Amino acid sequence: MERRTINPWAWQEKLGYAQAIEVTAAQRVMYCSGQTATGPDGQPRHTGDMGAQIAAALDNVETVLRGGGYELADVVRLNYYTTDILAFFANYGVLTSRLEKAGCLPSGTLLGVSRLARPELLVEIEGTAVR
Repeated sequence: MERRTINPWAWQEKLGYAQAIEVTAAQRVMYCSGQTATGPDGQPRHTGDMGAQIAAALDNVETVLRGGGYELADVVRLNYYTTDILAFFANYGVLTSRLEKAGCLPSGTLLGVSRLARPELLVEIEGTAVR
């Protein structure tokens, strides 16, 4: 088994985790850490705007995937954590239109949580990709 850490930015290393770990055996699998609406500096973006945060979190998922040589079409599972389920579903089209365009129909879980790592964050998306 081979293991490769994928970190397209440097800020997360100070927090003691990686954006993704790729494990290669009979097939390639990438397990992505939860992505939120943060910029390259790790600071939250789009405070109070669920649709924009979903789009930004998915942008970050795609950035991590590309860093490992994957694309959104390779994703087999996405898990969603949100502080507001109703707002998440009101903006669900932001997510589903991107996934459909990429040819991605993942399995996944949606969980309502009381809060994420930063109080400004409304949604976090984690994924698993296979090639």
